[in-house]
Amino acid sequence: MSIETQSRTALEEFISLLKEVDERWCSPEWNLNSPQDIVGSHRALMHIVEAALVGYFEQDASNPDFRRIVTRGRKLTGDNSDAIYFDAPISPDHAYVIHGNMNGAAYFSLTIEQGAEDGHIAKSTCGVINDTKMEVDSNGNFTVYLGGEEKPSSWLALPQGTSRVTTRHYFEHAQPAAMDPDLEPRMHIQCLSATDKPAPPNDESVAAGIRRVSNAVRSRTLEMPTLAGGEMPSFMAITPNEFPQPQTPGNFGLAAFDAHYSLAPFFIGEDEALIITGRWPDCRFGNVCLWNRFQQTFDYTSRSVSLNRNQTELEADGSFKIILAHEDPGLPNWLDTEGNLFGLAFWRFFLVEGEAQTPQASVVKLADIKQ
Repeated sequence: MSIETQSRTALEEFISLLKEVDERWCSPEWNLNSPQDIVGSHRALMHIVEAALVGYFEQDASNPDFRRIVTRGRKLTGDNSDAIYFDAPISPDHAYVIHGNMNGAAYFSLTIEQGAEDGHIAKSTCGVINDTKMEVDSNGNFTVYLGGEEKPSSWLALPQGTSRVTTRHYFEHAQPAAMDPDLEPRMHIQCLSATDKPAPPNDESVAAGIRRVSNAVRSRTLEMPTLAGGEMPSFMAITPNEFPQPQTPGNFGLAAFDAHYSLAPFFIGEDEALIITGRWPDCRFGNVCLWNRFQQTFDYTSRSVSLNRNQTELEADGSFKIILAHEDPGLPNWLDTEGNLFGLAFWRFFLVEGEAQTPQASVVKLADIKQ
């Protein structure tokens, strides 16, 4: 006869949730209609579970630490080959100090997330500070304060509902920054207002941690709309191969205030390619990434599945021509689809000055352009 504990009850709930996710989210209910789709959903689920365990099982807003959100082998919620992200739990009941380093990033920011209590996905962003508004020394070191008494600079308020802080380091290097261990920044967050030592783990705290993991998994699966269902941000399109005008996301959860985004599905046949033309805007950072339908980047460790400005070979007039194709066309700026007829292409531009032009796309026969 098993010994009944709160943790056992929470674990049983988590196991039941995984079964429901498999039966519903990994199914035609979420427009998954082939064995390949189901396999992809199971892989995405495993990445979500790993991220939930890393980020939410053990957490304490009175004693927080930064943990890396996504890696080359843990992909979810729109990861980026040129970015390194961390987050930590925080609370408006406390004040914090963050010490960190730019580590050569082209752009860095801290954003404050609301509605992410107990593992739920953030509902909105309620504060941001980037490196242009911080005191950064000649070695790239900085200090930022969160909450508590207002400071004249390098400070962010913590409104009610504050639950997490997210950091973003973006790089424009020749190789994907997300796979370079030397580029992983060092940061430390300290709670300035906590007075008590954290209590040792007990039945109640372990059960609460398991339920945070369940909430994280549920909010990123069963509570997510299908690709073409539900209300979508205006920077997202559902028509294949037609990008919306790049635009700021407002206070959309997990988005960056400083960014212009543009996302659209791509769809090309086995003998086709997608040619995308445009110009990089005047900005601090710009890139395009290919994702699968679960908002996971394709394999940037061994394939060319993203391009930043430094990696892009420009035309004589300063414009670019980027080619999505299932095989190398022998031309510059090839993005490898990994043989996927369908996927997502997502543009990010940070601190844009002037207009961000809309990339234009057209489908052609691969044989007509192949060198």
